[in-house]
Amino acid sequence: MNAGNHRPLRMLVTGGGTGGHTYPALTTVAAVRERAAARGLDLDVLWVGTATGLEARIAVEHGIPFRAIKAGKLRRSPSPRELLTNLADMFRIPIGVMQAFGIAARYRPDVVLSTGGYVCVPLGVASRMLGRPLVMHEQITALGLANRILARFATRIALTHPSSIEHLPVSARERAVVTGNPVRPHLLNGNAPSGRWHFRLSPELPLVYVTGGAQGSRQINTMVETILPSLLTRAQVLHQCGPDWIGHFKQAAASLPAELAGRYQPVPYVGDELAHVFAAADIVVSRSGAGTIAELTAIGKPSVLIPLVPSAGDEQRQNARYLAEAGAARALLETGPHADRLLAELDALLADPQARVTMAKAARSLGRLDAADTLARVILQEADAASTR
Repeated sequence: MNAGNHRPLRMLVTGGGTGGHTYPALTTVAAVRERAAARGLDLDVLWVGTATGLEARIAVEHGIPFRAIKAGKLRRSPSPRELLTNLADMFRIPIGVMQAFGIAARYRPDVVLSTGGYVCVPLGVASRMLGRPLVMHEQITALGLANRILARFATRIALTHPSSIEHLPVSARERAVVTGNPVRPHLLNGNAPSGRWHFRLSPELPLVYVTGGAQGSRQINTMVETILPSLLTRAQVLHQCGPDWIGHFKQAAASLPAELAGRYQPVPYVGDELAHVFAAADIVVSRSGAGTIAELTAIGKPSVLIPLVPSAGDEQRQNARYLAEAGAARALLETGPHADRLLAELDALLADPQARVTMAKAARSLGRLDAADTLARVILQEADAASTR
């Protein structure tokens, strides 16, 4: 594609279900738009996903046209009670493929971007049937089932980690490129005073930001509740506990001793303020999914990681171990760690500001700030190549 073309560059985006698939796609759309504009091209985007996935809300919030299709999730090791669900999902897959084919045939994309999740399979199949270039992005080390399928016919395979290449089919490895995992750019420009002001936090006390993801984490929430009375004697805590837990933790806050109550802020969800929260935080306590790791390393933030165990391919524990071995985080790698372990790790970091500085530098050295731009370049290369065939 070049500026001599009068119609805009058309990019069909598919991926979602979770933030780990949705936000890299959103960030990449912005990077492609910027690169296309530098070449005098407008970018027309259509996002295809499921009506109930996070991608439906995110696309609408950012003014991106969205179309919903049916998609089935094939569980590799379903429990007996999931067998009927698996069977029902199998019937949804061909319906989704037909819907995806109709959408793609009418839209006529110059390139298709897939960022993972089972909704990607129908669009990937449709792109193959229509001869449209497909750029597949994988966030985790071991490929998910959907991307294992798509890797066999994607024209380019963008990976977050070099070690992912060995998980690809041999025939697909020459089409792989390591781009890193795109991080929302506004997270890199947080303002610590703004974060403290928004949540009424003291500039005098170190801040521990605890997050269990959008819905919260029962394990992390339970551990934090156990150690709160001791932890609050040394720090203040902003606790993103999830909407289902906020009532419980507001009661917990009300029962704290008066001298500690002002140091604890439970919130259901942190939205646009996240960049400022990250900037203000001295330590982050979180899971260790691919998106979280990309963010913590991009901003260079000390963390105590509590991986979700089990996770697909034990991915979260591998991520946490990788950061811990690089000196970029502390990690609770055992199954079912005790709350005392979390408190001990936090106490050690709170007592040693220099250790936090060293950890922040180590984390930042692992970050890929150019991931979105690198992936955008790959996408435009594929669109260019397709236009000359």
